[in-house]
Amino acid sequence: QAQFVESGGGLVQAGGSLRLSCASSGSTLRFNPMAWYRQAPGKQRESIARFYLSGNTEYAPSVKGRFTISRDNTKNTLSLQMNNLKPEDTAVYYCNTEGAAFKWGRGTQVTVSS
Repeated sequence: QAQFVESGGGLVQAGGSLRLSCASSGSTLRFNPMAWYRQAPGKQRESIARFYLSGNTEYAPSVKGRFTISRDNTKNTLSLQMNNLKPEDTAVYYCNTEGAAFKWGRGTQVTVSS
């Protein structure tokens, strides 16, 4: 059973940047399409960025052009570079396979102040 550990969150002003990382034991990150998700207070968890085995990526309209998902096979990590952050990006961020096949990690809190 894969375990995900997210890190890199914090408090940032609007317009700022953060880089999130996701680590997992074993080969889950390397051999599965992966995604970043987020859950804002009072809202359902949503998929915002996906990294496919082909190397192709997809983004939710709300983050497209501002966020970049990437994978480092040598470090077995999944990253999310977030630029031009907005208050509406405030949420707990999680990684999982595309389709969320495994147990959720604890996530990392991102808070964007206006």
